[in-house]
Amino acid sequence: MSWSGSGEGGSGRRGYHHGNLREALIEAALELIGAKGPAGFTIAEAARLAGVSPAAPYRHFRDADALLAEVAVRGYDRLAERLARAWNGGRPEAVRAFEDLGRAYLAFARDDPAYYVAMFDSRLAVEAHPGLQAAGDRAFAVLREAADQVAATLPKGRRPPSLMMALHIWAMAHGVGSLFVRQSPSRRKLPMAAEDLLEAGVLIYLQSLGLAGGE
Repeated sequence: MSWSGSGEGGSGRRGYHHGNLREALIEAALELIGAKGPAGFTIAEAARLAGVSPAAPYRHFRDADALLAEVAVRGYDRLAERLARAWNGGRPEAVRAFEDLGRAYLAFARDDPAYYVAMFDSRLAVEAHPGLQAAGDRAFAVLREAADQVAATLPKGRRPPSLMMALHIWAMAHGVGSLFVRQSPSRRKLPMAAEDLLEAGVLIYLQSLGLAGGE
């Protein structure tokens, strides 16, 4: 996508090339979410920032929630890609790759804060946006696959439920990311790197299951 530098009439508004209205609106929404939070923008504001008329967004989005949901869907897809790269099919070693998932989650929270906020701090009802539910499931599926493979390294009688493992790791990563990583006035300070805190928590958790040197 290509933006014009000054918008219409030198007003500082953005312009878009033909065919890119949808992308222009999504970029505008990301900028507004980053500046004001998920409740801090309207369709009219997104249109103004994109340099189009207030009616133009309705060609693609029925309301602000639909635009916010599209941003969140793309965020989940970006997260899924990051997690899949970190997991790397469990190579070179499943437990180590499992730990890498947590670091990838924190990197996403740090590098893509507007997406992160749209995904987890929005007013959206997941049930009202099937695409959002599906995108979240795709991202979680990476964690579930990883948990399946890690659990399979133990004898059958000692394997923990992989769904439980995936949910626990998600909860730990999200808690550390939300409290200590993302840019927010409520972010808490740490006497260590957030990655170190999460790695220690994941290590203790895996050891409690008889993994990662737990023997």
